[in-house]
This record gives sequence, C-alpha cells and structure tokens, in this order.
Amino acid sequence: MNPRIKKVKPNSKKYTLTITFDNDEIGLFDMKPYLNIGIFKELKDISLFNSVKPFMGSIQWINGQDLCPDTLYMESIIQ
Repeated sequence: MNPRIKKVKPNSKKYTLTITFDNDEIGLFDMKPYLNIGIFKELKDISLFNSVKPFMGSIQWINGQDLCPDTLYMESIIQ
C-alpha cells in the first residue's frame, strides 16, 4: 500500500499540489492533465481549486471531487 496524504497545499498559479504523505515524503502533483475531464473541469475556477483539503487519507475539494491516494503518490514528483 502506498503512503496516504497528511497535508496538501494548492499552488494555484500552476494548478499543482504540494502533498505531504504520511511517510513524510513531499511530492508535487500536476492537476493540469485532469482539468479537461468530467467533474475536474470545475477546478479551473481557482477558488474551487484552492479549496482542496486532506480527506480520509486522500484529498477532496469542496464540490466533492477527489483522487485516489495511490494515483497521487505514484504520479507525484517526490521532492
């Protein structure tokens, strides 16, 4: 099982997320490839994008969008 999310910080100008995992690794996750797909289109609104919070080991936005924690870990660039 991959690490789960402990903290998330939106980087609004670049539509990226700085994620702190429960193993204390920090990763940079690029949301741009997702912003033209289904429910993620709403996140082009920067105020919605910035509403991201950790949620049950993953992340979630105010409108209910979420991503699998395994995807977040495997596709992040670990710093």
